[in-house]
Amino acid sequence: MTILFDLDGTLIDSTEAILESFHNSYKHYNVASPDDEAIKALIGHPLDVMYRELGVSQELVWDYVQTYKEHYRRISREKTFMLPRAVEAIELASQHFQLGIVTTKTGRYSQELLEHFNLMQYFKVLIGREHVQNPKPHAEPILKAMQILTCKREECWMIGDTRLDLGSANNAGIKSIGVLSGYGNREQLLTMCDIVKNDIYEAVEYLLKSETKQHY
Repeated sequence: MTILFDLDGTLIDSTEAILESFHNSYKHYNVASPDDEAIKALIGHPLDVMYRELGVSQELVWDYVQTYKEHYRRISREKTFMLPRAVEAIELASQHFQLGIVTTKTGRYSQELLEHFNLMQYFKVLIGREHVQNPKPHAEPILKAMQILTCKREECWMIGDTRLDLGSANNAGIKSIGVLSGYGNREQLLTMCDIVKNDIYEAVEYLLKSETKQHY
């Protein structure tokens, strides 16, 4: 079996780094920044989509994105943390399943963060924003990961904290589990999947029990 994980809100908490980088980009262009809740409501979308939704004009979006990335890279390691029980969940899952990351975060920065936490070795594939034309909730990121891992749809699960993650799984024709450790609430997640757990550790435990039942 294969498990594909989202990153922000599923494995890591980089909210502080994200918010600071957004506020810094608005400050750089002498524009009033949106409040934290408006930004957090969009986390999970690609940066260009987030800026457009927050009112930045199309001709300036990529300037804001570049400013964001420059600041984020400087502070991301210091202001990003593993979510509770995430490390234990990854270690447990790696003993039984092949693992991958599918995120709308830049793959390069995602890999640097996972290497910083000494976790990259557990993942056989990492699909970031620059690796696809169509980010989540499109099926492309998951299908690309599945192709690299040569796994069948019926043997692949996606675990994520937003409707974007679960929608991507639905569009790719695989099963999914929503987790409440990030930016989506139970009601939102249940519109996209049937299984919602408190965190990634509970999700992995569920899949381990399901795998055990299939062998009896």
